[in-house]
Amino acid sequence: MLADLRIRNYAPATQDMYIRRVRAMAEHFSRSPADLSREEVRDYLRLLSEQGASRSTFAQVVGALRFLYAITLDRPEMVPDLPYPREKRRHPVVLSAEEVVRLLNAMGNLKHRTVAMVLYGAGLRISEALALELRDIDGDRDVITVRHGKGDRDRQVPLSGVLLTTLRTYWRAYRPEPFLFPGQDGKGPMGKGTIQKAIRTARVRASIAKPVTPHVLRHTHATHLLEAGTDLRVIQILLGHGSLKTTQRYLHVATERVRSTVSPLDSLAPELDTTA
Repeated sequence: MLADLRIRNYAPATQDMYIRRVRAMAEHFSRSPADLSREEVRDYLRLLSEQGASRSTFAQVVGALRFLYAITLDRPEMVPDLPYPREKRRHPVVLSAEEVVRLLNAMGNLKHRTVAMVLYGAGLRISEALALELRDIDGDRDVITVRHGKGDRDRQVPLSGVLLTTLRTYWRAYRPEPFLFPGQDGKGPMGKGTIQKAIRTARVRASIAKPVTPHVLRHTHATHLLEAGTDLRVIQILLGHGSLKTTQRYLHVATERVRSTVSPLDSLAPELDTTA
């Protein structure tokens, strides 16, 4: 299975996750997945559901098993019995511009604040931001190269002047190499938990009632771009979304566009008798 994943150029993180999900099922039955019946696999998924597995965890398991049976074991008849969980439609949490300022100002650690500014200023996923290397920051062309994004796709995003200034200040203070945000051992990137905790702490200090995570900063970046008039297709490319449908959810939370939309009733105002 690992060889099949590598041949198809799946991202290393996806390879690891898929193998772990299949291994967990094998350990549950103490048997090879190749020897399991359709009923046993369905029972395993039902057990996960009853145990309260999150939608993302359940989807990972289904994705891993679909790959295993359809590709590695060549048993495509198993796939129809492995449905993805139905998605719950939830609007993403979005901060106002004033809340973003309060959050960033509440982060006293320069390294943590710089990571948060990359998340909001460039709209990166936390994994993408922490994987950045010095070579990915092009101050001459004002772009950031995002390598190994979701689906192992590379892309470039604009590098704002404010963010570039902050990155230069950060570099003079820390002199990181090669990763832009190295962990304590200096050999690999900073762990996700460190910045997640820093953002939670800053949210409390800034008295922000909304839940704030690294991904909320990415949602906020996209929504603020849309409210500023950026084309939805451009936002899709900048965020690295494979489908425009994923990007369209920001239409539901772009309040500036909602408020600026003129009701057809207003066009009737000159002829409408409003005194009755």
